[in-house]
Amino acid sequence: MPLVTTGELVTRAAADRSAVAAFNVITLEHIEAVVAGAESAGSPVVLQVSENAVKFRYGRLLPLARAAVAAAERADVPVALHLDHVQSDDLLRQAPAAGFSSVMYDAARLPYLDNLAATKAAADWAHAQGLWIEAELGRLGGKNGEPPLDAHAPGARTDPAEAHAFVADSGVDALAVAIGSAHAMTTRTATLDHTLLKRLSAALYVPLVLHGSSGVPDGELTEAVVGGIAKVNVGTALNLAMTTAIREFLAAHPDAVDSRTYLSVGREAMVRAVARIITLLAGAP
Repeated sequence: MPLVTTGELVTRAAADRSAVAAFNVITLEHIEAVVAGAESAGSPVVLQVSENAVKFRYGRLLPLARAAVAAAERADVPVALHLDHVQSDDLLRQAPAAGFSSVMYDAARLPYLDNLAATKAAADWAHAQGLWIEAELGRLGGKNGEPPLDAHAPGARTDPAEAHAFVADSGVDALAVAIGSAHAMTTRTATLDHTLLKRLSAALYVPLVLHGSSGVPDGELTEAVVGGIAKVNVGTALNLAMTTAIREFLAAHPDAVDSRTYLSVGREAMVRAVARIITLLAGAP
């Protein structure tokens, strides 16, 4: 079916007090697994390509983006395409022509006023192109090799009053909030601050996004959806599923050389992970 927009999926989820799952993809196998997992669960999904994934692909956005568009157009469920954690203005400006309906502009590493100025400029440009735009306030850590921040460290969590002003002044359509999760976690041990989430949900009129969801246990995730999270980003969980399955296959088949044999095993592991996460979010009370 034709591509849908991230904005319509997230807006609908926010209105229903549910959440749409958004999965970061790096390879064609990731793309195929996310679509197949979403079809298995019978739910819409967001395919996300991060700036780091573009760097991995020799700095070229179009090959992966075109593969994602082709897979989405052949899917049996609605699929949207989102450009994630963009810091480069050059990459931001490639989004519309590559088929993306939305971007997450990441200036959270900057001091507040610099983050606001950069994000507002990005939002003004994005809206002029018809793009839905997400931003981040607070610091999760775990990107680009940096360690996850202590959830209690100053500036690590999102302040509700500051978030309200940031959204109003920047004009963004959604906000990723720091409430205790971190990027690149390989263990599911994060504890979310649900009291803070309720305050953020009450203070903001845009959908809230949870990054670093791979490190969040099931019960914490479903409670976060009840508390107001409308978009749940997942990346490391897919890489963990794929890598674990491939390791096990190669250990059992040390003479294997045909990459299709182990990549198919890794892809199926990701399909199961995607379907499980979508089903979990759909079952949030």
